[in-house]
Amino acid sequence: MKVLFLTHSYPRRSGDAPGSFILRLARALADEDVHVHVLAPAGSGAASREVLDGIPVQRFRYAPSRFETLAYTGSMAQDVATSWSARLALVGYMGADMMQTVASRRDLRPDIVHAHWWFPSGVVARVAARPSRTPLVTTLHGTDVRMARKVAASRPLFRSVLAASACVTTVSSWLAREVAEMAPGVVPEIAPMPVATERFTPRGSRERARLLFAGRLNRQKGLDHLLRALAAMKQLAMLDVVGEGAEEQSLKRLASELGVSDRVMWHGQLDQDGLVRMYQSATALVVPSTDEGLGLVAAEALLCETPVVAFRSGGLTDIVKHGATGILVNPGDTAELGHALDSLLSSPEHARDLGRAGRSFAAAAFSPETAGRRYADIYRKALERPAS
Repeated sequence: MKVLFLTHSYPRRSGDAPGSFILRLARALADEDVHVHVLAPAGSGAASREVLDGIPVQRFRYAPSRFETLAYTGSMAQDVATSWSARLALVGYMGADMMQTVASRRDLRPDIVHAHWWFPSGVVARVAARPSRTPLVTTLHGTDVRMARKVAASRPLFRSVLAASACVTTVSSWLAREVAEMAPGVVPEIAPMPVATERFTPRGSRERARLLFAGRLNRQKGLDHLLRALAAMKQLAMLDVVGEGAEEQSLKRLASELGVSDRVMWHGQLDQDGLVRMYQSATALVVPSTDEGLGLVAAEALLCETPVVAFRSGGLTDIVKHGATGILVNPGDTAELGHALDSLLSSPEHARDLGRAGRSFAAAAFSPETAGRRYADIYRKALERPAS
């Protein structure tokens, strides 16, 4: 079986973090006799054509290089909403993506077109795949569902993409419920993306009181809640922050105002090897985000036997089982978050038990082998009931 992946986020080189779970899925599908070709946008330092870790990928140009900044940042919707240059780039993006998708469909003759994120890839695939009646599978990852929820004007287009899909998948049960509410009649399959189980492994030693945050530095990821909880904690803990984003400077100011700046280390964006080392040494990963599509960082941490403390929100509840693989607290409750962290730091044995149970759960639920089998089955179902 041949499948064409459409995505706006994909590794630009071996070890690159953006969209790495999509590459892992493509590699896992090869073991199911599913051969994936990837179409993605141009990015800094990325080849226009290459075979990356065994998967052929083609990248299309959509603007002069200095304006090709929509993809790989995790902030496409925000950029388009606030910048006229980003809006113009989006017009170029959609046109170039459409032309290249039509050409790829003609040359590759895929059995399935698989769009990751309903926008922009699902919109492009809905039009480009229609003449050949190639079945469309659309996967919703979280940011795209939040956009459909927030921007009411986008909802008719959202529903039309899902209606044109032979199969819709979501990466968490929470996203499936969100979709069912906004698009009655659509019943998504829940199929999370895979985690690199061979890469994320535990190590012997671990810091005594060192917390870790890994994610975009924006409002949705909630680092401000963690900084406030850190200031209120009874235990003196250090915090490593991995990530970049538009809120970085305001978050650094907040840390200073709270009197914790000397206990917060800002590492910027790390490659996967660097992130693995952070997981392996941390006492706990803290995920204070809301409406998270799934929260793969939580699964990665658990594979390293690092317990997770998170808000009881979004897809995180699919990963963090309260009292079993981690601790869940009410969203936005910084006092409860600080108390949970104090409790975990004061009981290393409990933290160790949570981490070990978490690894067993994550290894079974998010392995590439599990995801590969799941999506191969979904493709076979899609071929049996092609979209109208």
